[in-house]
Amino acid sequence: MTAQLTHPTFDAAKAEAFADRLLTMLNHGGLALMISIGHRTQLFDTLAALPSATSQQIAEAAQLQERYVREWLDAMTVGGLVDYDPTCQTYQLPAEHAAFLTRAATSDNIATLFQHISGLGLVEDAIVGCFKAGGGVPYSSFKRFHAIMAEDSAQTIVAALEDHILPIVPEVTVQLSAGIDVLDVGCGSGRAINRLAQLFPASRFTGYDFSADAIAAAKTAAAGLTNVQFQVKDVAQITEQARYDLITTFDAIHDQAHPDRVLRNIYNALRPGGVYLMQDIRASSQVQNNLDHPMGSFLYTISCMHCMTVSLAEGGMGLGTMWGREKALEMLQSAGFTSIERKELPHDIANDYYVIRKGDA
Repeated sequence: MTAQLTHPTFDAAKAEAFADRLLTMLNHGGLALMISIGHRTQLFDTLAALPSATSQQIAEAAQLQERYVREWLDAMTVGGLVDYDPTCQTYQLPAEHAAFLTRAATSDNIATLFQHISGLGLVEDAIVGCFKAGGGVPYSSFKRFHAIMAEDSAQTIVAALEDHILPIVPEVTVQLSAGIDVLDVGCGSGRAINRLAQLFPASRFTGYDFSADAIAAAKTAAAGLTNVQFQVKDVAQITEQARYDLITTFDAIHDQAHPDRVLRNIYNALRPGGVYLMQDIRASSQVQNNLDHPMGSFLYTISCMHCMTVSLAEGGMGLGTMWGREKALEMLQSAGFTSIERKELPHDIANDYYVIRKGDA
């Protein structure tokens, strides 16, 4: 450090500013874990329903242990998320903060995403090993990934299907009401496709995912629905031809081992005149174009520690979360699609929506 300080080009002010920035990151990293805990324990939801209250009152309302709740509240207080009255020793969650931290906020509930931080920490040792030896970390190593993604799907996709997502393809809504064949690729726990099956009983729905645990959860959630089925299947291996009128993927392409094969198989499985609706990450394929991305650092981290590595673990391309619009368009065109529209929806700042039509034979 001494040599750096005496170097003629060393900018002490720049160094000081960077050190301050690192300390801010350290504090924010701690808050990220606390926000995840606040979400999982429903403390944010509890606070939003209470007037200014003591830690004991909050703990009782949440049915949690007061000592832990108090320490969590103090972290939230110094982090600026919760207001504290030292005279009365009471805490309160401002309504402006609750709008982004509670389940009632639906797609605006950013707290859901903070669960990824603690989840990724569990695989840090394995990721470090991959930096040294190559390869990847398999899906099975991510203990709560499907649960987190199912919750995120419920907020961003399921809650928005009727008001935001389906209206971008108005003819599909008419067709769904009449009765068509629909496939959801990478369906996970099946929340989106089960909701569609409820909304459109005349249509027939299928969900594919290569995770047996996710498919088991999807089947359980589908109890009572007679127009939906789920199968454990690697879509890179399917050979279906002109079987579906609508195919959907929700944040599912970028972490496929072989996304090029998956897209080609989707093209083949779609009937002439059919629609492929692809939701995927809103970003550029070029890092210099993502410098002002509101979630850029987070998404590159998710890519390195999940999406890229699970693909590499299967001997795949390792495309990564931030494959971007340019690469997406290139791969869609290589798969055979020529009619591609990209849309941005205000409820979802993280994703683009591609409306892709297959021409008539």
